[in-house]
Amino acid sequence: MMQTGDELEHVIGYRLKQAQAVLRARMDESLRPLGLTTPQYSCLEAIDRHPGASNSDIARSVFVSRQTMNTLLRGLQQRRLVERAERASSGRAIPMTLTDEGRRLLAEASDRAAVINQAMIDALGPDLADALALGLSRCIGTLEGMPDMPGR
Repeated sequence: MMQTGDELEHVIGYRLKQAQAVLRARMDESLRPLGLTTPQYSCLEAIDRHPGASNSDIARSVFVSRQTMNTLLRGLQQRRLVERAERASSGRAIPMTLTDEGRRLLAEASDRAAVINQAMIDALGPDLADALALGLSRCIGTLEGMPDMPGR
């Protein structure tokens, strides 16, 4: 069934995608003076929060493919924002860590991201912000728990 423009305004998935697109644009705009994109910032954040995580784990946490993650990491290494250990301490994953410059840039980028996040919270107020977070968590849980629907 085809949705009209007015009906699309009330479709949750459409509104989520619209919010994501605007958020991404604001994040990119805010991070551009630091020479970072939103995926690069997310990558730095994930490396900082999950030291020793594999490239695959980091890629999943920032919603990019392993190939894209490899490209992001190469760029961050070339800028000397992250460094890779010579060898894995255990297993096959060679851990990445932030350099001092990477930590400094992440702190500045995180401050910029916090301003954007706070603007969204301020627009909602604390009660609606909490309700939105709960509602989104429920949507995520429901979608993750749905069986695969081949052919649909």
